[in-house]
Amino acid sequence: MRRAGVLMPISSLPSPWGIGTMGAEARNFVDFLWKAGQSCWQILPVGPTSYGDSPYQSFSSFAGNPYFIDLDDLAAEGLLEREEYAPLDWGEDRSQVDYGLMYQNRYPVLRRACARLDRSERGEFAAFCREQKQWLEDYALFMALKGKFDGRSWQEWPEQLRLRRPGALAKAQTELAEETEFWKGVQYLFFKQWHALKQQANQKGIAIIGDLPIYVSGDSADVWANPEQFQLDEEGRPTEVAGCPPDGFSEDGQLWGNPLFDWERMKKEGYAWWMRRIAFQFRIYDVLRIDHFRGFDEYYAIPYGDKTARNGRWRPGPGIEFFQTVKKTLGKKEIIAEDLGFLTDSVRKLLRQSGFPGMKVLQFAFDSRDTGSDYLPHCYGRHCVVYAGTHDNDTILGWMKSAPRKDVAFAKEYLRLNSREGYNWGMMRAAWASPADLAVMQMQDLLGLDGRARMNTPSTLGSNWKWRALPGSYGEALSRRLYREMKVYQRLPKQGRKEKK
Repeated sequence: MRRAGVLMPISSLPSPWGIGTMGAEARNFVDFLWKAGQSCWQILPVGPTSYGDSPYQSFSSFAGNPYFIDLDDLAAEGLLEREEYAPLDWGEDRSQVDYGLMYQNRYPVLRRACARLDRSERGEFAAFCREQKQWLEDYALFMALKGKFDGRSWQEWPEQLRLRRPGALAKAQTELAEETEFWKGVQYLFFKQWHALKQQANQKGIAIIGDLPIYVSGDSADVWANPEQFQLDEEGRPTEVAGCPPDGFSEDGQLWGNPLFDWERMKKEGYAWWMRRIAFQFRIYDVLRIDHFRGFDEYYAIPYGDKTARNGRWRPGPGIEFFQTVKKTLGKKEIIAEDLGFLTDSVRKLLRQSGFPGMKVLQFAFDSRDTGSDYLPHCYGRHCVVYAGTHDNDTILGWMKSAPRKDVAFAKEYLRLNSREGYNWGMMRAAWASPADLAVMQMQDLLGLDGRARMNTPSTLGSNWKWRALPGSYGEALSRRLYREMKVYQRLPKQGRKEKK
C-alpha cells in the first residue's frame, strides 16, 4: 500500500511555553495530517535529553522528555494553576527552543503538578509505577542522584554509588525518596499524555513512526543500571567507544563517544536487554525506525580517550541472528532500517535477510560525480521509504543554496524543477511519484523554509534541535494542497477520509 507521512518533531510544534508539547497543538497537528491525506507522523526520539540537547543522547531508553508535558493540559486537570507558569520567561523567539530556559523554568512547574498527584490520581500513579518498575526505579534514582551531585556524570559519583553497591543504593533510596517520587511522577504525566495523543492519532488512521538510536548515552540510567551489557572496565568506564571512520566529509571521522554493547554476552542471554528495549518502543510507537542499521552488521570501535576517530577499527556485530531473535520474541514488527552512508555488501545482505525497508534520500541522489546513484528515484524498488531530506539534512531550499552548483544543476534537470512551482514542491513531488511504498517529508519543506530551519548539522554543537513552527504556519490551504498531491500520486489512505473539494 502506498502511504505518505510527515517528519515533525514534538519539540517543533507551536506552543506559547517555549517548546512543542503533547497538548492542543499536537492534537491540531494530528487533525492537519488527517485532512492532508497522510498516514504517518514520524517524530524524533522522545527521551529526556542531556548535554547538547540531542534526542539521540538521552538519560534513558525508556523515559519520556519532561519538556513535552503540556502545561495547559495539566491545568485543565487541576494539577496546575495558569498563573504558576504563564508569567514565566519561555523565550522571545517562538521559532527557536531555548533549552536553558526550559531547564531553568520547567522543572519547578512540574514539581508543583507532581506534588498534587497525591490527592488527585494516587491510584493511577501507583499502578503506573508497578507496571513500569523494571526501568522506572533505576531511572528515578539515577535522576535523583544526578541532582544530588550537581548534574555530574554517574562515572564521577562516589565509587559505592558508581559501582552500585547494594548498601549504598539502599541508603540513597531512603535519603532521596521524595526526589525519586518526583521523577516517577514526571514519567507518569508524560506517558498519560503520550498515550492519549497516540490514541487520537490511531483513531484517525495515523501511525506514529518512532526513532530508536542504536546506541545509548554513556551518562544514562541504561548504562549505570546495566553495566554488564556494555564494554566497560572494572571501574565502569568504557574500553572503546562508538563513532565512524574518516571519510570524504570528515578527515578525523566522527567520535560519538557512546559505550559499545557487549554483543557476546548479550547473545548468551538471548539479547534480553534489547528485547525489553524494542518491546517497550512498540508499546509507544506503531512503526520503528532503527538508527545506524549498519552497526548490527559491524561497528566501529574507537579506543576510549582518543580525541578523534582515526584509530578505530571495525568489529563484527550480531548480524541476522539478532533480528531473528526480535521476530521470534516479539513477533513480526514494522521496522524501517536507517541504512544511509557507505554500505558494504554484507550490510546489503543483512538488509535483505531482515526484510526491512531501507531509506532513500533525494538530496543524496544528485552528486554530479555519480550519475548512477541508488538514491535516484528511477532506481527504487517499492520496498523502501523515501525522504527529500531527514533531520540531519538541510531543508530543500537550504540545500539548493548550499550544495555544489553542479549538483543543484543536475537536480533541476532530473526533476524538472522550476522556481514558479517552488523547488521544494518539485522535489517532494518526485518522492511522492516514486515507487517507494512510503514517502516522508520534513515539515520545514512543506512550509518552504530555508536553511535557517535546519534541525541538525551532524558533528556540530550549539545550534541544533531548536527549530519550531510558528503558530498558524500550516492550516487548511496547506492541507488541501497536500491532499491533492496524495490523490494524484495514489498515496491516500484507502478508508476513513472524505475527498476534499
